[in-house]
Amino acid sequence: MQLDEKWSFVAKKQKRCRPGEDRCGDCWDHVALDAASRLVLSVVVGKRTEANACQVVHELRERTDGRPLNLITTDEYPAYASALASVYAEPAAPGEAVSDAPRLPDWLVYATVHKTRENNRVVKVEARLVFGAVLRLAAALAWAVLGCVSTVFIERSNGTDRGRNSRKARKTYRFSKDWEVHRAVTAFTLYSANYCWAIRTLRQEIAPKRYRQRTAAMAAGLTDHVWLLNEWLLFPSTERYRLPSFRRL
Repeated sequence: MQLDEKWSFVAKKQKRCRPGEDRCGDCWDHVALDAASRLVLSVVVGKRTEANACQVVHELRERTDGRPLNLITTDEYPAYASALASVYAEPAAPGEAVSDAPRLPDWLVYATVHKTRENNRVVKVEARLVFGAVLRLAAALAWAVLGCVSTVFIERSNGTDRGRNSRKARKTYRFSKDWEVHRAVTAFTLYSANYCWAIRTLRQEIAPKRYRQRTAAMAAGLTDHVWLLNEWLLFPSTERYRLPSFRRL
């Protein structure tokens, strides 16, 4: 699993916001994405706060039914470490002394990506293990898509979403003017892409130079075809938002 935040703004830039204007200025998409299938599991839109980081981790745990995850990676935003420790903390065993440090499950492996920049260019990338044992990290990387600690898939997803949603362009006059509309359009573009947007790198070769296109939902085993947007929009909402929970895997 990869987690990251994507910046945008609503109504006006943060430096022009007056005290008390909480629903304008900087707005961040906190996203949890499955690297293997490119499926977006959770999106929390709001300010870049520990509460929102905790919320996206909580939804990640809920939509994966709390099952063990091979590896969780993020950038070095410190809120994720505390959010993971809070959401995945286990109760103390009977007779065990109560400690201030949370008791984490043995399977939890969490690593961050540290980027060294020179002249605004990334010149070095290092992996830093935060939670878990080195041997478990090595075992998780053996099954990872790239075989290394990385956030490239969620960063690619962020770039693609900026292209699909013109409100997210870095320098634009098309920015959102309303906070709730911004949240709604963000959820629409990211969740609909799970079912309606075929990803080239997920395609399957069915014959020489012939390929079957697949969406993230198809790669995750949630559906067997690329959905039309009309099909996705008319699908019962209670069923649609239950599908990304992996309960049908």
